[in-house]
Amino acid sequence: MAVRTHWTVEHACSHSVDHDLSNRPADKRAGFARWLASKDCTDCWKATRNADSASKKKWLATKRAEEQEAAVAWAKQFDMPDLEGPAKALDWGERSRHQLMTAGHTALVVEGTWDEADWAELEEKARGISSAAWWIDQRDADGTDLLELLDAASEADRGTENPFR
Repeated sequence: MAVRTHWTVEHACSHSVDHDLSNRPADKRAGFARWLASKDCTDCWKATRNADSASKKKWLATKRAEEQEAAVAWAKQFDMPDLEGPAKALDWGERSRHQLMTAGHTALVVEGTWDEADWAELEEKARGISSAAWWIDQRDADGTDLLELLDAASEADRGTENPFR
């Protein structure tokens, strides 16, 4: 007598599903059927997964909107110029600039040895970079590197048209 290949499994979600386990070795089918019983059926698993995905997308959209609002308010407060570049990069560039400048202020002024006059000079250099792409490229930089990054951008600008404007 052959080991059965079709198993009716009562899943953890309480749905009963017929499974064809013929692609499994005969001695592994019963164990796999028990394992399946401890899991939700495919439809319930997909529904949960899709709900989690939608929830994550909603959370991320809310977080990005809050970050964008803070970045725009900051740029206005500190008289930062509008960024230039492709429309889809502008918001990202705004958030990247805000995050890097905030990290720089914290590292250099709040926790470091800079005074507000030193910071004002650095802010002026930052105003000279209007490329959203430049700010996006620097998004993973440490706040302590901000001066060096802005100096490098300024050096690239000397004697040529500024590629970062």
